[in-house]
Order: sequence, then structure tokens, then C-alpha cells
Amino acid sequence: MRKNIFGRQFSRDTNQRKALFKSLVSSLILNGSIKTTLEKAKAIKGDIDKIVNKAKKGDNVLKTQLLQRHLGIDAMSKLIRDIAPRFTDRNSGYTKMIKLGRRFSDNAAMVLMEWVVKPEMKNDIKELSAGKVEEKSKTKKTAVKIAKKETKKKVNKK
Repeated sequence: MRKNIFGRQFSRDTNQRKALFKSLVSSLILNGSIKTTLEKAKAIKGDIDKIVNKAKKGDNVLKTQLLQRHLGIDAMSKLIRDIAPRFTDRNSGYTKMIKLGRRFSDNAAMVLMEWVVKPEMKNDIKELSAGKVEEKSKTKKTAVKIAKKETKKKVNKK
């Protein structure tokens, strides 16, 4: 009998479940992506959205007070410093899940959970809007052509 209990239990008591979710969220923040089961990824997706929204609002003292119970110290500082500014233009949907197939041992559905906007993508988008990416690619191409010509000249001289 279900008795209208919200959330996933994972055959763990409350403290074990909180520790599991805290470690998954911290790992995602610190590493940028995690490989986990589909059910665990679905369970922490809402928590991650709430945590990033809290990190985007208010001053640093308020942020640290709100996020202390959900994250470790390293993850909290990286979230406030690096990840929250990345998502200033988004309201939710900060993560994506890429299905990897099933695990061999117990046939559990596995996913790769990662951020929608990666740090490199954010910089490329800014540069593209400023028109700097096209200039960089042109300079790289011309540098390669010049280097090839110089090597041909050296070979011909010998």
C-alpha cells in the first residue's frame, strides 16, 4: 500500500537518502556530469533546479545559509562562483539526461546527467554575438597556411 508518500524511497532510510542525494548533487556540481541510474537522476533533477535558483538570488551570506544543508563547501563555492552565473537567462531546466543503455549486472537504466550550458559553450555564444569567433577562426587558418608555406620553403631549399 502506497499511502501517498511523495518522492522516491530507494529502499533507504531518511538519512541514507539525504546523504545519497547530497553526494549526487555535489558530484554533479564539482565534476560537471555524473553517470547514474535513471531513477536517481529523476529524483535529484528537481533538487538541482531549486538549488541553482537559490544560488542565483540574493547576497552571498543568504546563499551560503540556504545551500549549506544541501551541498558540501567546495560544491557550494563552485556553484555560486561558476555555475549560477552561467544560467542567468534560464528559469529552469539546467540539466539534461543522456540515456546510456542498461547496466549489465542488474539491468538498470543508466544515464549521463550533465549541465545544459557548459562553460565553453557560454563563452563561444558571447564571442559569436560579438563577432570574435569568426576572426579567431580566420587567424588560425591563415597561421596554418603560413606555417605550411614555410615548411615547403625549407624542404625546397634542402
